[in-house]
Amino acid sequence: MAFVLPDLPYSKDAFGDILSSETFDYHHGKHHNAYVTQANDQLAGAGLEGASLADVIRKAAAAGNAKLFNASAQIWNHSFYWQCLSPEAKQPRGKLKEMIERDFGSQAELVAALKAECAGHFASGWGWLVLDGDTLKVTSLHDADTPVAHEGMVPLLTIDVWEHAYYIDYRNARPGYLDALLEKAIDWDFVALNLDGKGIDRANQG
Repeated sequence: MAFVLPDLPYSKDAFGDILSSETFDYHHGKHHNAYVTQANDQLAGAGLEGASLADVIRKAAAAGNAKLFNASAQIWNHSFYWQCLSPEAKQPRGKLKEMIERDFGSQAELVAALKAECAGHFASGWGWLVLDGDTLKVTSLHDADTPVAHEGMVPLLTIDVWEHAYYIDYRNARPGYLDALLEKAIDWDFVALNLDGKGIDRANQG
């Protein structure tokens, strides 16, 4: 079956000045959609008919098929990213809050670590909060790389640091974009949900 562009889980004008509807028009409607088209085109003749998106990502990585890997991984990364955002400010609660305080000291220190990782990431890629065993860790991956392709890397939260994620609203000021998202627009309830280890499934298709 062909992969599809998932709907946004909110209206494209829900974030006000944090992320504009124009950004969603381009980021979701053009960039994300282009990855869907590219992946579907590249699946022809790849012998992966009926494979899930996650399986395509893993098999493309194992086969060294960079074009199919990049397109399929970017479908998954973006699908997960949209779910990490909330137009209503939320705060970590319960087990997630306890783990953040245990592993980082406080939510403020976690946010600072995420900002530093994402702002310092050279060129295009993704910042991640992941579960490594029972420990929360902040890391980043380059270009289209994704936790789906790394055994034992359990995705909880991602921040897109490709320039197309923020240039319309923030120009080249990546730190301003990070400040706005991490302080006002993270769906910490979704992050907490992914503590069950099933985050990959929540952005999967097929």
